[in-house]
Amino acid sequence: MAKHRKNEAEYLIATTLGAETVLTGTLRFKDSLMIRGSFDGEIDAAGRLYIDANATVNAHRIVASSVVIGGTVHGDIEAPDKVEMLASAKVYGNIRTARLRIADGVIFEGACEMIRDLADFDPFAPRVTPDSVEPAPA
Repeated sequence: MAKHRKNEAEYLIATTLGAETVLTGTLRFKDSLMIRGSFDGEIDAAGRLYIDANATVNAHRIVASSVVIGGTVHGDIEAPDKVEMLASAKVYGNIRTARLRIADGVIFEGACEMIRDLADFDPFAPRVTPDSVEPAPA
């Protein structure tokens, strides 16, 4: 039987933005990225995203194949594979994913939409929100 790894995510990360890093703009990546510092902007990625416990992300929209959150996130998240919120996570925004794991102690203020058919998932399709729906004619 295999031993449990101390921090499995550490073995899967291709790039890390360090704790002292402050970055603004648009992040695009294909493999995996860990944010340990601060990021403001938009994330549009094909890979996995890890947000460390001390990290802060302010993004209008985050798109990645999977997202693991230990820090603070302000913004909507779309991940066709999964979103995992660790016990230290604070998430202020909506989530759209196929699988969701929320640990005890998480602060989550937003809505969640579960993706039922991954073949129909289009992260760039316009979202229908209550504000964007016109009332039916009388």
